[in-house]
Amino acid sequence: MSEDLPAGVERHAFDGTERLATRGESVYGEPTDGEWRAWNPARSKLGAMLELEVETGLEGGETVLYLGAASGTTVSHVADFSGPTYAVEFAPRPARDLLEAAGSRSRLFPLLADARKPETYAHVVEGGVDAVVQDVATRGQARVALENRRFLADDGRLLLAVKARSEDVTREPADVFAEVCSELEAGYELLERRRLDAYHDDHLGVVARPR
Repeated sequence: MSEDLPAGVERHAFDGTERLATRGESVYGEPTDGEWRAWNPARSKLGAMLELEVETGLEGGETVLYLGAASGTTVSHVADFSGPTYAVEFAPRPARDLLEAAGSRSRLFPLLADARKPETYAHVVEGGVDAVVQDVATRGQARVALENRRFLADDGRLLLAVKARSEDVTREPADVFAEVCSELEAGYELLERRRLDAYHDDHLGVVARPR
């Protein structure tokens, strides 16, 4: 299988199965192979996008703003292969776990903040980041992406996992996805859309760049 993975993301064998992996300390009990740790796509929307060969535009070494970092499952992998990685999480309990994940990662900077209020962390996150990765469980996911567009470099990328059930549990996911994508076009050019149902029910992966 031909893949275009970011530098620092490789495939390694874990229990006889080839899986995506990054180099770093274990965070959530994932299998390890020496310095390498398995990246579970069933627990990571970005991992699922890479498994499904979505063209994320990530090359490795980027400055990243990660929205919805939770306890650090995915953002710890991102920090393993990226440059400075700002991890925004609103809930105090998972933020404590995020702090632990950051303990061994000098490039990971946890921020206890609300992704819907980027003005609260604008003094920390300088503009011109290479990628905004968004995985937030809230209504108004397009609005969050639009509000955080200010941080993206002109040639940067938005990597968004749209959660249909967080927007409206009563509607068909396809209708929710269409509406969110339409809203995104107010500030982004959409480059790729891919359903993530192979790993995450009722989720859509979106790659976009700022207009």
